[in-house]
Amino acid sequence: MLIAHFSDTHIKPKGRLAYNKVDTASMLKAAVSHVQTLPQQPDLLLITGDLVDQGQPEEYAHLKEILAPLPYPMLLVPGNHDDRHAMRQAFPHLLVTPSTEHWQFCHQEAVWPLRIIGLDTVDPGQSGGFLCADRLTWFASVLNEDTHLPTLVMMHHPPFLTGIGHMDDIGLTGREAFVDLVRQHDNIELIICGHLHRNIRSQVGGRAVMTAHSTAHTVQLDIAPDAPAMFSMEPPGYLLHWWNGTHLVTHHAHTGSFEGPYPFFEASGQLIT
Repeated sequence: MLIAHFSDTHIKPKGRLAYNKVDTASMLKAAVSHVQTLPQQPDLLLITGDLVDQGQPEEYAHLKEILAPLPYPMLLVPGNHDDRHAMRQAFPHLLVTPSTEHWQFCHQEAVWPLRIIGLDTVDPGQSGGFLCADRLTWFASVLNEDTHLPTLVMMHHPPFLTGIGHMDDIGLTGREAFVDLVRQHDNIELIICGHLHRNIRSQVGGRAVMTAHSTAHTVQLDIAPDAPAMFSMEPPGYLLHWWNGTHLVTHHAHTGSFEGPYPFFEASGQLIT
């Protein structure tokens, strides 16, 4: 199974730039085009939040238009820039738990080797995330439904400190209780997040966790506690999570246009030196 993982797409209304600088729509289109050129096509697309920039219906309509060429099934979780109500209107077929205000799901297809749990970390009106008792209780219940099935957890706010001070200031409240839960479940293969616009790896409760690069702009790499909140235009990208039969392996893909590929060997089999 191959999973494409986009994050922090921050789509604006047509013709608008994010922060008066970033053409997030064109950059997402580049990611959509790039993933379709992969020699092995994904079975599934995941997006870990901040789908749009202001949570407006016209932004979600624009997002859907950009994603339309992709033939893969899709699972989403909201980020702090999203609006759950507008997401429900835009993606009604993806609302797996309509009886709760939170956008969360536990999803598995018969042909998938993995169970995928989506956890809603949004605290409406706040940039930081929050895991309330209700959400943690739900999370514990779905984890306990099967303690052996390999599981991928997707959420927006990372459950660890990254060292990027201004982002940690708007990190996840309730992460300690979350870590206590995942420590009890060794079938959790990976926890994937967004929010940081950078690919960062850590561990929580003995489980691997990583944030994904944005398909657009990048949060500046500066781990000084008082570093200013800045972004840069490093090469955008996305992640590919490959289930190899026993565990997940993650690859980072850049969406730019680069030279190559070039052969290592001559037609004769001789290494080019």
